[in-house]
Amino acid sequence: MSEHGQTSDLELLTFRVADQEYSLDIMSVREIRGWTRTTPMPHAPDYMRGVINLRGTVLPVMDLARRLNLPSQETNDRNVIIVVKMNGTLTGLLVDAVSDIVAITEDDLQIPPDISSDPQLSVVRALTVIDDRMIRVLDLAAVVPSRSDEAA
Repeated sequence: MSEHGQTSDLELLTFRVADQEYSLDIMSVREIRGWTRTTPMPHAPDYMRGVINLRGTVLPVMDLARRLNLPSQETNDRNVIIVVKMNGTLTGLLVDAVSDIVAITEDDLQIPPDISSDPQLSVVRALTVIDDRMIRVLDLAAVVPSRSDEAA
């Protein structure tokens, strides 16, 4: 499918969190739904908002602003939950708004500078420029902890 020098296309879902633009590989997104009040769970990390009922399935919902150490705002009807699948597990990511779906090539991705004091805190896997806007591409595996990571 790819020819000399061309790389495969990548589709990203772009969204806003705390007035900043982020994106995820669209292949990890299962659905986008409006804000639903969550049921808090005791002893959960502070970035976990709680759980919701998603068609009979208990779905944990993560406040992405808190997870990224950004200012978390009060939820409102404009907030959106992006349901993602990581390691066979569904998780909801609470974001301010979904912006767009964009197609780029791997060549459009740039490695972010190593400015974090802790490499384990690095959740941005790449940066890309779309319409003169710098978009952060999240590393979903780093954002959504696996069940074994949470137990540790």
